[in-house]
Amino acid sequence: MNIHEYQAKDILKKHGIRTAPGKIAFSPEQAVVCYRDLGVDKCIVKAQVHSGARGKAGGIIPCKDDREVTKAAVRLLGSYLVTSQTGPQGKHVEKIYVEAASEIKRELYLAFVLDRSSDRIVAVASAEGGMDIEEVAAENPGAIYRISIDPAIGLREFQARELAFKLGLKGDLLRHAVTTFMGCAQVLVDCDASLVEINPLVVTSENRLLALDAKINCDENALFRHSEITEMRDKSQEDPRETKASDHDLNYVGLDGSIGCIINGAGLAMATMDMIKHVGGEPANFLDIGGGASPERVAKAVELVLEDKGVKALLINIYAGINRCDWIAEGIINAVKTLGIQVPLVVRLSGTNVELGRKMLEDSNLPIISAQTLAQAAEKATAAASQTT
Repeated sequence: MNIHEYQAKDILKKHGIRTAPGKIAFSPEQAVVCYRDLGVDKCIVKAQVHSGARGKAGGIIPCKDDREVTKAAVRLLGSYLVTSQTGPQGKHVEKIYVEAASEIKRELYLAFVLDRSSDRIVAVASAEGGMDIEEVAAENPGAIYRISIDPAIGLREFQARELAFKLGLKGDLLRHAVTTFMGCAQVLVDCDASLVEINPLVVTSENRLLALDAKINCDENALFRHSEITEMRDKSQEDPRETKASDHDLNYVGLDGSIGCIINGAGLAMATMDMIKHVGGEPANFLDIGGGASPERVAKAVELVLEDKGVKALLINIYAGINRCDWIAEGIINAVKTLGIQVPLVVRLSGTNVELGRKMLEDSNLPIISAQTLAQAAEKATAAASQTT
């Protein structure tokens, strides 16, 4: 689960990490009040969306008076900010962050991320921070420093100092850097986060270290331990299909293809999507209904997938182990009768009570295309999608 910049900064501040003063606003009038309350000459008005690269997309606007703050707020609020990370649809801006401007001497990059290949937390830093960090990583990988952290021990002060030395930080900045690095590492552990990123981490003209931006991604599977983070969830920033699926405890990821997929088991789902691609089709989603799907759960999954208007055919691929094919068949029949499905429906059943499940589908006299194998199902779904207008 992602959270907004201002929410991430609130968490960082509790761990001793310095940030610039700022306030959240939901209207141009409130933005002006926030600017006046900060008591500064210059401020930065930032769109609060779940995306990076906001600066390049015009989502971060410097202002020096009430008029400019109002103009920036009017421009951002209610708009859709399209960045390199949002896709063409963009993200809706419902709130803005008014932050005191800082005089910047240097921009650095800092992140703590889970490296699943080594089962370690990895600190990643660069002396070349800012908006173009991706280009730095691609063109000058030697400018990116990494330190592996043993999860049983955590980040040690000597490791934090080593990283600070590599970034060229000395004197008071070295001490501030150690506090910042240790704090970020602790945030990642305390919040069950998969990423804690500060870009840029800046050295100001007063020789202070400030987190000018912040991003925290939390593991959704651990949110039951963090009610305070769960309350920060902003569903307006999520794919509405994925949000609705999670509300019904379905594992759904929206894609851009034309073949809707309903499968039980993540491994089978990935194999099905690969097979669809192999025969020339494009999956419209990843949807895992789980191993113990009831007829009602199947019907809900069908309804959810068909809400995507880009779906031209629907493929249901079920291997019933702890489940039963007759239960799945019952759910499919109910969904077809209730929802009035207007696209071709391909069904492949295998496993427990498979013969009974196939017979139920055949006896229903409904327009259901049966398949015996995964390859056959993918081919039939791809052919059906190509013929659907």
